[in-house]
Amino acid sequence: MSCMYRSLLTVVAGAVLLCAVAGCGGRAPGQTATPAGTGAKPVVTAAPPTAGSSSPMPTRTATRPAARAGRLQVLVEPAAGVGLIYRLINGARRSVDLTMYELSDPAAEADLAADAARGVNVRVLLDQHLERSRNLAAYDYLAGHGVHVRWAAAGTIYHQKTLTVDGATSVIMTLNLVTGDYPGTRDFAVVDTRPADVAAITATFNADFAGRAITPPDGLDLVWSPTNSQASVLALINGARRSLAIEDEEMNDPQVTSALMAAARRGVDVKIIMTANPEWDAAFSELEGAGVHVRVVPDYSSALYIHAKVIVADAGRAGQRMMVGSENFSIASLDYNRELGIMISDPALITTVSKVVLADYAGGSAYHPPSSAGAWCKATATVYNAAADENDVYVHSNQPGAEATATAGGYTHSYPADGSGYALIYLNGPPPGVLITVHVGGATCTTRD
Repeated sequence: MSCMYRSLLTVVAGAVLLCAVAGCGGRAPGQTATPAGTGAKPVVTAAPPTAGSSSPMPTRTATRPAARAGRLQVLVEPAAGVGLIYRLINGARRSVDLTMYELSDPAAEADLAADAARGVNVRVLLDQHLERSRNLAAYDYLAGHGVHVRWAAAGTIYHQKTLTVDGATSVIMTLNLVTGDYPGTRDFAVVDTRPADVAAITATFNADFAGRAITPPDGLDLVWSPTNSQASVLALINGARRSLAIEDEEMNDPQVTSALMAAARRGVDVKIIMTANPEWDAAFSELEGAGVHVRVVPDYSSALYIHAKVIVADAGRAGQRMMVGSENFSIASLDYNRELGIMISDPALITTVSKVVLADYAGGSAYHPPSSAGAWCKATATVYNAAADENDVYVHSNQPGAEATATAGGYTHSYPADGSGYALIYLNGPPPGVLITVHVGGATCTTRD
């Protein structure tokens, strides 16, 4: 979860919220619960373990684990659990393809190895750009148990989280396969059996696994980074007429921030729920100033962590759409990484996800900027390269060690203040003479180049 290990425990309040949203009750490990409002009927299934599997397979499933629509299915985590993902791996007959940013799930790893042992062609692609050290144990284990495992291309962050089984079913996830994350993390996964999508995902995996360049096919409604994520996210936000409900882990893409502000100013009800992080304070302050409603969840190991990446536009109205995937609202995620998401227009699935996001929002706390009492800063700016609109912003403050963020004209950049409260920020892009706003700790100041 952005390289953050979360505690295995959740507080009772978090569990109550999840149960209120997902309709969960007491259940044995591996059993699943249906989010409220899905209209799912209770079912009972007999599911004997697959030979060689190390994953606990439930003997009874109290309810359906997700909302279904046509050939798409949405899993809401942590209520649904990852049992369905285990069962897909265990049930593979011919092939398993897995692209994963972080892999640290001994049960899943053992199941992949068991697949390989019985002749399934198992291929795993792991990020090495940021997560090599965390993925190394899984890499070594899989390589030693007959799995075809490779590091993704060096120099590119492979933040995608996708499982494809037998060339027929793909799971597009916001979650990493990390055991420690499952109990206390808000995530979603979309199970997709539409042939055009699965073929596009498989073609892209084949190229990535072989180290070949590819422009990923769009399938029916796939959203890929770095090819079309930025445009897709902005189009979804800009097209909203009445409402936007958003969960994300990061908020530092100036174009996304500007689009959300513009939506609020044209009368769209924009609600955002995220885990609190001082790194997003500058964006949150701008968003609140434009009329966006921002709420936060404390970044405690005992609290529900918002790792989901989802935008719901105009839920319950004509033209409703949502996007679910691995994309964060960051320049790196939308413009440079390998990411995968999906656009969904089915009303039942949108209703399910919208209820979860809005319940999380209702359970959050109103965002309040850091206290400015006694905090001060002074900023000056000079033009470094006029032809490229590059500026040097010099910040002096009494906020040592705080993140200093300069924002102007839809552009933003940050740099931590040193022990004396000083920071030099390279701000590239704003036109000459535009007002530059600097936030550092609890202080705010302005300047012009």
